[in-house]
Amino acid sequence: MKIHHYKLKVTWTGNLGTGTSKYDEYSRDHVISAKGKSDLLGSADPAFRGDASKYNPEEMLLSALSTCHMLWYFHFCSDNGIVVTDYFDEPEGIMEEASTGGGKFVEVILKPTITITDASKAALAIELHEKANSKCFIANSVNFPVHHLPKIQIL
Repeated sequence: MKIHHYKLKVTWTGNLGTGTSKYDEYSRDHVISAKGKSDLLGSADPAFRGDASKYNPEEMLLSALSTCHMLWYFHFCSDNGIVVTDYFDEPEGIMEEASTGGGKFVEVILKPTITITDASKAALAIELHEKANSKCFIANSVNFPVHHLPKIQIL
């Protein structure tokens, strides 16, 4: 078994002068950085006093699921002679907030639109989404279902 380690730096940038002295007197803004990469600006969801112009943790979870799936999908397409020329996804997630505070995601739906060059491989291109889901490290790490509604287009 191989072990992989990942490192980030998350720096809170939301001290408005009095720190977290009161719930409504600090910003939820932060910077996510990794050595050799551009910074990613984050905040909380606007429903939780965040900045709507910045990425929030919930969006980052959707991004991780979507991109992990995409990369595994490309791997299996390549293995099966399916040439993908375009791919975009519009993932959606549902999170339930508990009345006592906290909450959890209950489902994510990936909605990729994939353009391939060979119409005879369209059915296989659809089937490979299940295989990609079964291998995706992120999908295998969450405790809610990740569904797929792929659309195939022919170049």
